[in-house]
Amino acid sequence: MSQISLELPEGVRRVDERLIRVTDSAVVKLEALKEREKSGDFLRIRVTGGGCSGLSYKLNFVPAAKAGDLFIERGEALILVDSKSALYLKGMTLDYSDNMIAGGFKFNNPNAKASCSCGESFAV
Repeated sequence: MSQISLELPEGVRRVDERLIRVTDSAVVKLEALKEREKSGDFLRIRVTGGGCSGLSYKLNFVPAAKAGDLFIERGEALILVDSKSALYLKGMTLDYSDNMIAGGFKFNNPNAKASCSCGESFAV
């Protein structure tokens, strides 16, 4: 898969998958969700306070990047991460499973010291 030539706003830095690695199955699912939701071409991954372990992953599609964002391109998946969230996500793998039990997006984060059973929140 080749990189798309995108015009990114000033202050947006293109980075590689050492920040977040996105598996093939996650790329396929993200493309399907992007087409269904039609709310933007970029997937923003954020870390916010909350959840049963203290920090939560948030995913949403947005129409554009903002100054200060880090940009990862993996095939059709266009990922944005703010610099604060990047501190918690460096080295993470975003995977997807369509299994009936325990399916969905999986966050394999080497920075997490603990996580809840649902996998949507973590502690460092």
